[in-house]
Amino acid sequence: MKNKIDYPDYMWATLTWPEIAERLKIVDTAILPCGSIEQHGPHLPLDVDYFDSEYMAKKVAEACADPKPFVLPPVPYGVAYHHSEFKGTICVSNNALSALIYDIGMSLAHNGIKKLVILNGHGDNAPTLNYAAQMINRDAKIFVCVETGETSDVDLYNLIETQNDIHAGEIETSTTLAIRPELVDMDKAVDDTLDLGNEYLDFNSERGVSWYVHTKTLTKSGVMGNATLATAEKGQKMWKIMIRKMAEFVETIKNTPSDKLFQNRY
Repeated sequence: MKNKIDYPDYMWATLTWPEIAERLKIVDTAILPCGSIEQHGPHLPLDVDYFDSEYMAKKVAEACADPKPFVLPPVPYGVAYHHSEFKGTICVSNNALSALIYDIGMSLAHNGIKKLVILNGHGDNAPTLNYAAQMINRDAKIFVCVETGETSDVDLYNLIETQNDIHAGEIETSTTLAIRPELVDMDKAVDDTLDLGNEYLDFNSERGVSWYVHTKTLTKSGVMGNATLATAEKGQKMWKIMIRKMAEFVETIKNTPSDKLFQNRY
């Protein structure tokens, strides 16, 4: 008999089809991690968004009450054209990503999943993932949402000193130091804090609008923030907050009957 002690029963990919069929009788919620392979400055690995989304999905499922939500295999590639001037970045088109997510969502609905939480580890995937989520909802009539940090970003920004810390800066360097310090070269960490001088373009502003730009026009290092202020201690606090708040959110989705979930916020 196989020993599955090291493989939790909520990890979709390591279950057999009869095990999936049995578990679908008690849980109808799944988490789909999505990330990116892209430059994260001279001091962080390319896989931060991909690794962190999968890591968080697993930790969130662990933190949830039984029956725990399924955790799906992560989608590693994202919309990262804006980082393409930096070597190592691998980008897929908006159309390709949205088509892939749509097909995954429709297949999950066919299996019996009624609530899909797309956990997005790369901010610039958000418009594409939201589009795919709408199309899945339209055609499969299941609940779909995209979480891109909304459940905890407000708390994280209270822990840091850097304004416009949006990429490979104080936050991402801290969270990586907390769980994979061997992959962080703090000797190469830099302070490339953005001073945009416009509250409507400010990434942290409540009045900020969505706008798009090639990273190279804003920073030569690829960092947008202050990586030199990062610490493992800050990162540990951040992970605790992110996992707790996301788990609270997933629990509300998992425990709410499908007919009580609404797709529109208005």
